[in-house]
Amino acid sequence: MAAMRAQELMTREVVAVGPDTPAQEIARLLLEHRISAVPVVDASGAPIGMVSEGDLAGRNEADREARRDWWLELLSEGEALHPDFLTSLSPPKRTARDIMSAPVVTIDEATALPEIARVLEEYRIKRVPVVRDGRIVGIVSRADLVRAISAEPPEPDTLHHRGLLSTAIAGIDRSFGFGRRRPAAGSPSPAQPSPAQPSPAPAEPGLTAADFQGLVVDFKRREAHERDEAQLGAAERRRQRVTELIDHHIVEDGWLRLVHRAREAAEHGGTEFMLLRFPSELCSDGGRAINAPLPNWPATLRGEAAEIYLRWERDLKPHGFHLAARVLDFPSGFPGDIGLFLAWGE
Repeated sequence: MAAMRAQELMTREVVAVGPDTPAQEIARLLLEHRISAVPVVDASGAPIGMVSEGDLAGRNEADREARRDWWLELLSEGEALHPDFLTSLSPPKRTARDIMSAPVVTIDEATALPEIARVLEEYRIKRVPVVRDGRIVGIVSRADLVRAISAEPPEPDTLHHRGLLSTAIAGIDRSFGFGRRRPAAGSPSPAQPSPAQPSPAPAEPGLTAADFQGLVVDFKRREAHERDEAQLGAAERRRQRVTELIDHHIVEDGWLRLVHRAREAAEHGGTEFMLLRFPSELCSDGGRAINAPLPNWPATLRGEAAEIYLRWERDLKPHGFHLAARVLDFPSGFPGDIGLFLAWGE
């Protein structure tokens, strides 16, 4: 029996907020809809962060533990939002942009259930947005996985997947140029030189400069068409690359290989290593924050770039490694490809 996919598991009616939504309004939404987190989306509908009850309550561990019991009690009993809770949000003018966790890991609709479970465990998250063409279309939570496993019939070919998923869910709980033009028909092949021709005849009567000018116009028209075709082809290749990077997830072996290659660079005297090169379209703002640069540039990362950032933040940042992002080229004056660099130099 084939494993279920995100499109079969996800909640389609997603409660989401914009980056400028006040913290108080987010708290009301969580209580009203009896949920523990909401995705933050930009004007195009692309997820740029997540706000959970933990983000609302602050990062002081003692306060978070004390407020969590209160928060869950409010959810379970359906009480109105307590005014003291609203006053505890500090400062009161904070918005989703100020408190959200970013960047955000995403999956696509075809992601299989075992892979979803692995992503939740690997990144120690309880829910993951589902995207189509970069825009959010649903969300899959740990609870959705539990319901899916419970609903699966205990057939022999599903037992292996169920065991893997149960282990994963237990882990979540524990961690909480142009191309050459073709010769025109009748033109001699480059490999077959044309035979010697007789001496050219005198110019035909009536041949004018306007005829030559028309030939120039025709050439320029063909040249412009080829240039447009090349640009369209490059844009399509970039779009496909963005789709691949959104859908692809970094697994442990892949991450270890990147770190090993960075070590090899250090052994040869290097002070940094490019972990990923990706089109600026992978960023929610087209790479503007990275080009500026602005301090909130990590929140604009999506797909594989976001996952690499989170891996660095968890595994390497505590050991003194730095992560930098730079625009590598500027086609037509706009950010083109961007590089994520792991650095260890002084």
